[in-house]
Amino acid sequence: MITRLTGLVLSLALLVAMPLRADLTIEITQGADNPVSVAVVPFGWGGASALPEDLAQIVADDLERSGLFAPLDRKNMLSLPTRTSDVVYRDWRILGSDYLVIGSIGQTEDQRFRVEYYLFNVLNQQVIGQGAVTGGADVMRDIGHRISDLVYEKVTGRRGAFSTRILYVTADRHSTYNTDFRLNYADADGHRAKVIFQSKEPVLSPSWSPDAKKVSYVSFEGGRPGVYVQNIATGEREQITRFPGLNSAPAWSPDGNKLALVLSKSGNADIYVKNLKSGQLTQITRHYAIDTEPFWMPDGKSLVFTSNRGGSPQIYRVDLENNWVERLTFEGRYNARARVFDDGKSLVLVHKGEGAADFNIAVLEIESGRLRILTSTLLDDSPSVAPNGDMLIYATHKGNRGILAAVSADGKVKFELPSTKGDVREPAWSPFLN
Repeated sequence: MITRLTGLVLSLALLVAMPLRADLTIEITQGADNPVSVAVVPFGWGGASALPEDLAQIVADDLERSGLFAPLDRKNMLSLPTRTSDVVYRDWRILGSDYLVIGSIGQTEDQRFRVEYYLFNVLNQQVIGQGAVTGGADVMRDIGHRISDLVYEKVTGRRGAFSTRILYVTADRHSTYNTDFRLNYADADGHRAKVIFQSKEPVLSPSWSPDAKKVSYVSFEGGRPGVYVQNIATGEREQITRFPGLNSAPAWSPDGNKLALVLSKSGNADIYVKNLKSGQLTQITRHYAIDTEPFWMPDGKSLVFTSNRGGSPQIYRVDLENNWVERLTFEGRYNARARVFDDGKSLVLVHKGEGAADFNIAVLEIESGRLRILTSTLLDDSPSVAPNGDMLIYATHKGNRGILAAVSADGKVKFELPSTKGDVREPAWSPFLN
């Protein structure tokens, strides 16, 4: 029933567990059938003190987490080159490595780190990627993710998303009536988690602005829902809507100037668009059914949304110029929470088949109508697409608590991002940061 669209999200937000830390860990559960073999050699360092981060390990972990690469164990390496002249290709061919990453780290006069790195195609005996970057100890993980992005793009031909961020909601229950809800953001690998906003009331539906500098979300502070926008760097918050009834599911337009959202101020849940510059509020749908969970198509000319106007929750698209509505999903008894890939050709959504008990993550090809189910766990929800379209992050359950998980767009690669304790939910993957 359509009530799950609002009621389930709220009930999940109220099902909290024991105190937890906001950081996440990575547990790979399924990789590609034939991963690319890569050797990431420990980067050379001649300094007197230990480095703040192991850059080579960050790169190896990133590539392994993608499921498409199989990094070579360090203890099996026959040599540890740090310069191009030190590379002996025969060593890496013997070990079966298709690609090799080496690097060296020096220190500048102002005590910053200068990192030089190289990517080799072992078979062709060629350098196919290289770079140099300088930064302080606080950006060493950023440098590692940047190197991972280069390797991923050079090998796969697609831009890497290791330098992106994720949003997610956690809860810390102190007693039956005392819970801290936190909106967090972290690196895509779960490290460097920080709290953006904290409240004693539920926090729902976080989403990124296109420039990744702001986030929107729903907060129940004061006892009723409101839509807020917050600047990540400054913490400055702005209340966008707080009408009587529903104020939910904010989604940024591709140009960052508007928010699509759900309001029931007229008595029924409909889709609206709020112009953030002028303040103008425009009602988009007018139907006795419940219309919810809007998301923009990449061209900004239409929205997809969930509605039960056909008798069960399904995905529809509305043209913003003429308000023409068309139904997109027909397979299954339940399709909801659609998010659009950047190419505009496919949607990721929550799907329940005819007679099925599970809610799973699926991908719909819009033109053909083909639906591919990617997950098989009991209660999967809140999918979000990586900006390169290769991975999807979503909320699910493991044991008696909520966790985050990810699956590749083809369903071949899967990993989990559980916290050390407690529930985690409502993930949102950021756009590219530069």
